Amino acid sequence: MAPLRLALTLSLALTLSLALLAALPAAAQTRLRWGHVQEATEPHHLEALRAAKEIAERTQGRIQIEVFAASQLGSEPQLNQGLVLGSIDIAYTAVGFAAGQYRPIAISGAPYMLRDFGHFMAYRDSELFRELAAGYDRASGNHMVTLTYTGERHVTANRAITRPEDMRGLKLRVPQAPLYMMFARAVGANATPIAFAEVYLALQNGTVDAQENPLPNIAAKRLQEVQSHVILTGHITEAISTVIGGSAWRRIGEADRPVVEQALREAATRSTLAVREIEAALPGQFEREGKVILRPDRAPFRAVTLPLLTDPSAGAGWTKEQFDRLQAIASATN
Repeated sequence: MAPLRLALTLSLALTLSLALLAALPAAAQTRLRWGHVQEATEPHHLEALRAAKEIAERTQGRIQIEVFAASQLGSEPQLNQGLVLGSIDIAYTAVGFAAGQYRPIAISGAPYMLRDFGHFMAYRDSELFRELAAGYDRASGNHMVTLTYTGERHVTANRAITRPEDMRGLKLRVPQAPLYMMFARAVGANATPIAFAEVYLALQNGTVDAQENPLPNIAAKRLQEVQSHVILTGHITEAISTVIGGSAWRRIGEADRPVVEQALREAATRSTLAVREIEAALPGQFEREGKVILRPDRAPFRAVTLPLLTDPSAGAGWTKEQFDRLQAIASATN
């Protein structure tokens, strides 16, 4: 009986050893889920896929990332909640939504806060942004890596808008975040929060009269199909932040963290430049589709908005010192 027991013991030990060896590669591999609301055809998604591939290659397969486009993992509020809960590992999220954890990070997403694309690029590379991102990290437990330009936000409607007064009482779809509502408040529109994935239908069935988005988003969702006028208000210079959830950041080995950050920053720069190029071509495309393109004087829109930019009751969550520092940043060369 002793030889039999010895054989069984050795067999069991061998089985356990083989199982442990088989499990080692899986244990050494970190799998992450990256969610966002942009369409699969947009540069943000294409560059996220490229970044995921490069990260896998640069880490010899230790980090594998699956990317989910077009709100597959939820709306922006749900994505931000997922980062906190650990159900989502990486997300593109507008700074206005990231402000749910740290209000000052939204400063660049306020209406008419940034002068132009060059001002955005200079801010993205500034000490001020690094300080605010670090503040977000401390407050949220997540890790904000960088910003990606998504374009100036413009209004679409089924009638002409050339001055702020033309928007009074307009049912304007906005994302469910305070800074988008700030613009609506400034011009007297009736802000109506609706998830991005539902905007087309809301315009089509008359739930809202108008909406506002960057031109690439308008084209990706084909919103011009249900709107006759594109009004180039340029009221927000939009950016999305690339955020790694706290639990995911802790799971990424310290040696791999700089690799991941570098790949994500490279993706942000490539996507930014691609969006800038697409944005420049879209007004002409919309005109060829029979849409009316209006280029109103932005000064009156800016004038009614500026008083709200340091008003906490309007959604401003930054200090006057931070506001002044941002305004003092010189624009980068376009």
